Amino acid sequence: MTSRERVQAALAHQQPDRVPVEFSATAVTGMHVTCVAALRDHYGLEKRPVKVWEPYQMLGWIDPDLRDALNLDVDGLIGRNTLFGFPNENWRDFTTPWGQDVLVSEHFRTSTDANGDLLLYPAGDTSVPPSGRMPVGGFYFDTIIRQEPIDEEHLDPEDNLEEFAPIADEDLQHIAREVERHTDSPRARIGTFGGTGFGDIALVPAPFLKHPKGIRDVEEWYVSTVARQDYIHQVFSKQCDIALQNLEKIHAIVADTIDVLFVCGTDFGTQISTFCSGETFNSLYAPYYKQVNDWVHKHTNWKTFKHSCGAVETFLANFIDAGFDIVNPVQCSATGMEPDKLKSRYGDRLTFWGGGVDTQKTLPFGTPEEVRAEVLQRCEIFNKDGGFIFNSIHNVQMNTPVENIAAMFDAIKEFNGDTN
Repeated sequence: MTSRERVQAALAHQQPDRVPVEFSATAVTGMHVTCVAALRDHYGLEKRPVKVWEPYQMLGWIDPDLRDALNLDVDGLIGRNTLFGFPNENWRDFTTPWGQDVLVSEHFRTSTDANGDLLLYPAGDTSVPPSGRMPVGGFYFDTIIRQEPIDEEHLDPEDNLEEFAPIADEDLQHIAREVERHTDSPRARIGTFGGTGFGDIALVPAPFLKHPKGIRDVEEWYVSTVARQDYIHQVFSKQCDIALQNLEKIHAIVADTIDVLFVCGTDFGTQISTFCSGETFNSLYAPYYKQVNDWVHKHTNWKTFKHSCGAVETFLANFIDAGFDIVNPVQCSATGMEPDKLKSRYGDRLTFWGGGVDTQKTLPFGTPEEVRAEVLQRCEIFNKDGGFIFNSIHNVQMNTPVENIAAMFDAIKEFNGDTN
């Protein structure tokens, strides 16, 4: 099989010739820039600075030579702007606080505050308050909450819709270039185009907006999902209408050159439970997910991808009912997320994209042999009858030992019978 055929078989719940593997095609399935650089060294590839393509989590871009070395099966078609509202273009040198030389967009503009924290600016505009903070000794940016005082009598849902608008021509042109860039690739493709992230808590504070209005404090937003449900419905309803109009325009360009659409990254799970009840999910979120998923399934051949960390086993049937085909990151260490149970209960209806190895304990702190054992076990469980795309449980975190990352890829090759 080609990579694309392999992924398509897995998505159709057919047994592929080998486990398909994906890294760095989305912002929740990537690797910290430290890990990408270490892997390049490990495989003896040309020494050059790694591109930071997603600065919020400081994700490093995996160039074609490393993609080939890792036998990756999926490419990502990414929207024009980063989470901080600027495009990746005109790459320039930058030295991170931990001393790594990387490449960043020319719009990646920073300053340092009195504490020594690194501050990042929305849309690269240093004339407005910063929207991101990397604390001293940190490896990632935290969103700076810029919440205007809430006037309960004058809350306007339009304020939380500022970022949702008819897709701009320059964004459509960017998507067309992304399609062209992947024309000759043998890999499957997942598209992340934005606009369908209903209540995604990474997006609510709007680090990409210069002066966000509305409810932008994370705590206040969660309160609102209980106390201001009418307000949230108004936001989601208008957002959904715009999203469907934009998807029609995007599909006119992309057609069936992609196989998967990244729909939403809203998390519903903690380590031990869920953020809300199933009833709240079904009443507040599911109607809008279903509209998006129904449109996709009616008009395209795409499969739809739902990211949610945590203990969401009790929500998987809800995800299925809402029309999702894929769940990620499959956090097997969370309560109720045992791999064999997930596969036996949902494996004929959901594709598990992730779950291949734990990134909280095993991968960063285990031995290479422990990594190998966990990867082989997860592949044995999840790969049966398809419905599995190998990825770690969320992004590979900073300074994960490269020998452990290599052990992960070696174990995949071992499972696949690849002796090269």
